[in-house]
Amino acid sequence: MADRTGAVENLVTNPSFWRGRRVLITGHTGFKGGWLALWLKKLGASVSGYALPAPTDPSLFELARVGSGVDSNIGDVRDAAKLTDTVRHARPEVVFHLAAQPLVRAGYADPAGTYATNVMGTVNLLEAVRSAGGVRAVVNVTSDKCYENREWPWGYRENEPLGGFDPYSSSKACAELVTQSWRSAFFAPEQHAGHGTALATARAGNVIGGGDWGADRLIPDFVRAISNNTPLQIRNPDAVRPWQHVLDPLAGYLRLAERLYQHGPDVGEAWNFGPATEDARPVRWVLEQIQRAWPDAAHWEIDSRPQPHEAALLKLDCSKARARLGWAPRLPLPLALDWTVEWYKAWRDGADMTAVCMDQIDRYEALAAP
Repeated sequence: MADRTGAVENLVTNPSFWRGRRVLITGHTGFKGGWLALWLKKLGASVSGYALPAPTDPSLFELARVGSGVDSNIGDVRDAAKLTDTVRHARPEVVFHLAAQPLVRAGYADPAGTYATNVMGTVNLLEAVRSAGGVRAVVNVTSDKCYENREWPWGYRENEPLGGFDPYSSSKACAELVTQSWRSAFFAPEQHAGHGTALATARAGNVIGGGDWGADRLIPDFVRAISNNTPLQIRNPDAVRPWQHVLDPLAGYLRLAERLYQHGPDVGEAWNFGPATEDARPVRWVLEQIQRAWPDAAHWEIDSRPQPHEAALLKLDCSKARARLGWAPRLPLPLALDWTVEWYKAWRDGADMTAVCMDQIDRYEALAAP
């Protein structure tokens, strides 16, 4: 399986590694965490979760019955005592930390809460891991927005300066620094034989896919506009983002966790999991593609109201993950948009959404590596 020569592996992940593996996901009631929990259950892992109640109604968590077969614990990552108790009880071998305040505009509305969740929540999780012991691999999911954005046309690499204009972006840069500090101070690579824990961070792009109803996100806003028969309000149709289907970065997180478990500090660092270069597209292009795939789709118009600052151009360089982890995105953006529209149409038609999710995971696993 592992190929450290730089060749991309054909298999997405190793089922034999995950079968029976104890895994804790923070944020399992959210969009990405829900898809990750479904995939890990399919792989045969023993999954525990810790999160606030599902953040939206409807939600992927409820529609796809994510909690079925998961030891689901409802709690706030700001509650250090409860989080620590959960980690001790779950005895995870692998931890995926996805619980967060994930929205730029919500960060403007509640900066203190955003920092408390994204920074101190990370501190609490890492302290819980340190207290519990026995955790072999921790993947802390941050964001592509953790970089100091200079609005340049090429992708950011993992060694670029961290930054963040707005509170959300800055909080994710802070979460990166927290992880670096705990890795140096408490989980030092040179002492790995003693503590046995390897930490890494994962930075993904603008993730799309079925089951997302987050506020101020392009496709959920599009679906709501269709449901309400209202025009979609667009803030910046020319903004370029690294769009990718949710299963692509999740495949990267799974691959990274396997390598952390197997190779420890050799891969305990920051990793980008973004789309192919050509899939960093303007908002306008994405809308046009959705309208082709969904003939009864909503029309859109520019929202002329004053808006808080958001980056106009953002790309990721993922050559390190390709070379050292054997990971590469498998769903080109047009196909990712087709799968996303397919999911929402199935939901609209009353389909079994657990089956729809599992079918898409099966199809993703069957795709040939590029």
